[in-house]
Amino acid sequence: MIHRVLAVALIAGLLAGLATAALQQWATVPLIQIAETYESAQAAHAHGAEAAAAEWKPAEGAERIAATGLATVGASVGYALLLLAAMLLADEPIEPRRALAWALGGFAATGLATGMGLAPQLPGAAEAALAARQAWWLATAGATALGLYLLLRQDGAVAKALGVLSLAAPHLYGAPQAAPGESTVPAELAARFAANSLGLQAVTWALLGLGVGLAWRRIGAGANEDS
Repeated sequence: MIHRVLAVALIAGLLAGLATAALQQWATVPLIQIAETYESAQAAHAHGAEAAAAEWKPAEGAERIAATGLATVGASVGYALLLLAAMLLADEPIEPRRALAWALGGFAATGLATGMGLAPQLPGAAEAALAARQAWWLATAGATALGLYLLLRQDGAVAKALGVLSLAAPHLYGAPQAAPGESTVPAELAARFAANSLGLQAVTWALLGLGVGLAWRRIGAGANEDS
């Protein structure tokens, strides 16, 4: 079983990650590069020509594309493992349509709900402290997943009420706010990036759902034929 789960997650995550990485080069990478020019100009103006970046980052071109693609594939494999774990724990049949439905729930938890408080940000955007943003994101994703499970998979008024409360709680508490300061990113550019990023997340989750369902069926059929 473990080998099957790992194989399915790797296959689905690799295919979805590579497709998303290719789309990123068209939908989000150009916006990031524009934002970086604003950020660099602001830094040069504030600190002079000696304000070179101290931290390593991949060189433009093939190195940056490879690094971005590797990170995207790694995240996709991780999401595929989470999707499989959730479906197995819920004793849900793993087939394309059901896996797609669960994947859309994953997007609702990790994309839509978290994006309502913390939209995807470009370099140079005003942001709250990293630890606070990470904690709120994790809590919101978990609370949303729990809320959807209670609403869609459990019966009874109490479960439904707890589901609604779980969905609303992170937003009633509120996402961490950015410290006072001026963003170097134009509002229109930031809005386009947030919308494109959420669209890519939706595509990634949809591909993961279909990939997990198809790969699980195929690998299971192959194992049965061999046995």
